Amino acid sequence: MKRKVLKIILLVLAVAAVSTIVFANIKQTDDKKKLIEGTPETTTVQLSNIATDFELTEDIATNSEESETIALAPKTELSKTTINEATEQNISNIEATKVNKPELKEVQTTKSNESLENTNWWKPNPNTSWQWQLMGTLNPNYVVDMYDVDLFDNSKEAINALQNKGIKVICYFSAGSYEDWRIDEDDFPNEVKGRTLEGWEDEKWLDISKIDLIAPIMKNRLDLAVKKGCDGVEPDNVDGYLNNNGFALTYQHQLAYNKWLAEEAHKRGLTVGLKNDLEQIPELVGYFDFALNEQCFEYDECETLLPFIAQNKAVFGVEYELQSKEFCNKANELNFDWLKMEYDLDGGRTSCR
Repeated sequence: MKRKVLKIILLVLAVAAVSTIVFANIKQTDDKKKLIEGTPETTTVQLSNIATDFELTEDIATNSEESETIALAPKTELSKTTINEATEQNISNIEATKVNKPELKEVQTTKSNESLENTNWWKPNPNTSWQWQLMGTLNPNYVVDMYDVDLFDNSKEAINALQNKGIKVICYFSAGSYEDWRIDEDDFPNEVKGRTLEGWEDEKWLDISKIDLIAPIMKNRLDLAVKKGCDGVEPDNVDGYLNNNGFALTYQHQLAYNKWLAEEAHKRGLTVGLKNDLEQIPELVGYFDFALNEQCFEYDECETLLPFIAQNKAVFGVEYELQSKEFCNKANELNFDWLKMEYDLDGGRTSCR
């Protein structure tokens, strides 16, 4: 009995011992498992970070092109932003420029084409009363709208005195002949001097086909007209191509020269008249502000001057041989402003109206 009880006790103790060992092993196993499970998680994270760093480092180290791309990406984005901002600013500037450009262009156009676009010079209309005196002492006492006087022989003070009475002053000079008594006679090269004008022994026709040689002289004369305060100019002898001039002047030579004269006068704010040159009126009426003719009634060619009247531009003229009763009524009907004068144009005159 005792022996059996002892075996039972020993068996229980053995079972208890085994259970203790088992439980101990299980706990140890759990702890190890927790330890093992915790460590790999931490290790995994660290390794993951390390791996990521390693991968980036490896990428940077082993792939220089990708490395440059990664390194430059932020700068590229900034550059794009900067470019976009600059582009937007430039677009704004461009838009502003587009808005302002036409106005600026208009101003420049006005300055660069002032001779053609500026219309501020005086423009005489039909029924403008006038006096023409190119010789002798100037008689300033006619009550008229306009005087036509010699550019060289009249002072700025004499011109200004007429203007103070409300009179417009046109200044005469020869644009198609050389005159050997003028103060600028030495400026004319011999090669532009042609045949003597019929009836005027001290004048020679100019070779107006050589505008480059004549231009400086004529520009100086136009500048003198401005300096003296003339309201306009009357360039004479601008039909040399129709005369025995000593050169092979053509219709086109004359046309080009006369247009040039008109444009140069307008550049200076001067009104300019077309003297005679009837055949070219259809092509020149748009360039000149008035016409001045000699003896169209005597030669029965006044109808050619009507394009000026059609554009409301004055037509001035004189007759030397005819008597007033032979042309005045017709002149008035045509709305011409006509005078009866002597050839020397010394101031004596009879006006048709």
